[in-house]
Amino acid sequence: MSWTCPQCERELPWTDFRHYCQRVSLDSLFEGRSEELVLVFDKILAEVADWPKVLISTTPNCIVFYRRTGFLVIRPMKKWLDLKFYSKAPHKEKPVINSKPAGKKYENHIRLESLDQLKPAIFVYLRESYALI
Repeated sequence: MSWTCPQCERELPWTDFRHYCQRVSLDSLFEGRSEELVLVFDKILAEVADWPKVLISTTPNCIVFYRRTGFLVIRPMKKWLDLKFYSKAPHKEKPVINSKPAGKKYENHIRLESLDQLKPAIFVYLRESYALI
């Protein structure tokens, strides 16, 4: 059951959900970034936004995808997108560049610079993170 914050009018997973309570334009996060990074993000957005009960929020530095809690955080950097997602076990293989414990799960990071790096296996990782929540 979602809730809409009366101050920022953002749809959130539940009443009093902790969030950044100011509107941040998605376009502002991609200012000065390459068209290639925008394409990579758009491809991820098109897939993940269609999953049931996914809410999307922006902060001054990133885009957060929620179900009951955050399962995917995308940070647009100068030359790449940093994807943070969660898993039951650590991922030691590429394209994951970092996997560390975070409570009862693992926080993983992938950096994508181009559309050809966005392989189907990445969506499998993201779907697993979504399923953990």
